[in-house]
Amino acid sequence: MNAAFTTGKELQKMDPVFGQLSFNDHEQIVFCNDKDTGLKAIIGIHNSVMGPALGGTRMFNYANEWEALNDVLRLSRGMTYKAAITGLNIGGGKAVIIGDAKTQKTPELMRKFGEFVHSLSGRYITAEDVGMETADMDIVRDVTPYVTGISESRGGSGNPSPVTAYGVYLGMKAAAKQQFGSDVLNGKKVLVQGIGHVGETLVDYLTKEGAIVTIADINEEKLYEVGSKYGATIFTGDDLYSADVDIYAPCAMGATLNDVTVHKIKAKVIAGAANNQLANENIHGAILQERGILYAPDFLINAGGIINVYAELAHYDKAEIMRKTENIYNTTLEIFAFAIANGITTHHAALTIAQNRIDQRKIENSKK
Repeated sequence: MNAAFTTGKELQKMDPVFGQLSFNDHEQIVFCNDKDTGLKAIIGIHNSVMGPALGGTRMFNYANEWEALNDVLRLSRGMTYKAAITGLNIGGGKAVIIGDAKTQKTPELMRKFGEFVHSLSGRYITAEDVGMETADMDIVRDVTPYVTGISESRGGSGNPSPVTAYGVYLGMKAAAKQQFGSDVLNGKKVLVQGIGHVGETLVDYLTKEGAIVTIADINEEKLYEVGSKYGATIFTGDDLYSADVDIYAPCAMGATLNDVTVHKIKAKVIAGAANNQLANENIHGAILQERGILYAPDFLINAGGIINVYAELAHYDKAEIMRKTENIYNTTLEIFAFAIANGITTHHAALTIAQNRIDQRKIENSKK
């Protein structure tokens, strides 16, 4: 049997892991493969200075493995800063499973993934993300203790999506206060892009406050279901980024703020649940600022979910979960003030404060 091996020069041309633009001094990347279950997964541990790396598992039908790698690198880095800016003593990690969650996810696949998580001996703790349900985390829990977001009946904190949505809602109110002078959303035109678990709950909060909500999603059946349930308008235009709204809330996949869209957006506030909304943090964050559009950093306002699952590790109750999540409002206003005082973008301001906390902990750890 002949086996073909890739030469060093060929590998260099392929731009391997360390050469990825999204690689940001990650500590560990684990590739998981199991022929019997069809599992192909990547676990990314970005930083464990603050504690074990915690972050959800996303199952998505990526176009190719490089796309999956890029996603896990960006997402795990975001988790590091999300935990740090929120004041949690955990590091940042994430996992992606390549495949269609609706047709390829099986209990056997989830158990095998759990075994890979377990092999890391607690350096990475998983949770629910896109394409995953609480029931999937329960299956993972059967083979490893290193999982959060399991059913409340099993002693877990349950589905983190409602808490994530609540944090985004509060971050949006803080952004409205900064940009419009009032955090009252009654009468404000809000476009919610992506109405999954988090997006739908956000629509609920907005509708109850009297916001004029427009929704967009690639799932037409879900779109009409949510539209009918909450009385939301379904977006039917050609370009949602040019929509005449006050607030744009991206709640689907990342990188919707890119070279094309940042020049089209008419909204004066961007506040949503999606991770890594800025395709290029430096370039696109600066353009939004120049155009007078206030961006609420995604990893700050969507931290409700990690606060919720972290409760299982820190052993605090629902009341404390809500208290920590409600503090997102104050932290968001503080970030805006820091950005103005230092003449930097809101994203850069949030990153700076988060990195300062990590650097301080690194100094403390070195003295032990």
